[in-house]
Amino acid sequence: MKTALSTLLGAVALAAALPAGATDAQVARGKYLVDTAGCHDCHTPFKMGPNGPEKDMSHMLAGHPEALVMPPVPKLPDGPWMAVSAATNTAHAGPWGVSFTANLTPDAETGLGDWTLRDFVSTIRTGRHLGRGRAVLPPMPIPAYSHFSDADLEAIYRYLRTIPAVKNKVPEPWAPQAAAAATK
Repeated sequence: MKTALSTLLGAVALAAALPAGATDAQVARGKYLVDTAGCHDCHTPFKMGPNGPEKDMSHMLAGHPEALVMPPVPKLPDGPWMAVSAATNTAHAGPWGVSFTANLTPDAETGLGDWTLRDFVSTIRTGRHLGRGRAVLPPMPIPAYSHFSDADLEAIYRYLRTIPAVKNKVPEPWAPQAAAAATK
């Protein structure tokens, strides 16, 4: 009897923690997609651990750390190299300028907290911030992610609403001219 009551209370607590309109199956599917689609590879900063770089899960999906002010982009030698990434894997420089990975947590001021499902889907479908603003820059794989089904994008959105909010203001991207000037 105690086990059945614990299970029931656990289910009630889970349902209370779900974002409005979300089901536990959607959230589980969204977590699976975030984990397998590589979202953590760029949106969760890396830190140096005892065995080398590891994800800093205290800043899970919070994007480029606001305290990490990037120096000028290093000049790459002539040749086939065209891009460079920060050790955190949250800042990337190339012909597009410098991009900083976004805060995907539900923080209302610095993350996706005020975003609607429509804002999120429009961003992925169009490759533009909120579906109408500036371009979402490399290395974000918009050409691949734009093929997610509507149900999968909704599941990702619903999952992102359940993770801990992290207040972390990510810098705006640097235009190619500004990035080039910083290397001189």
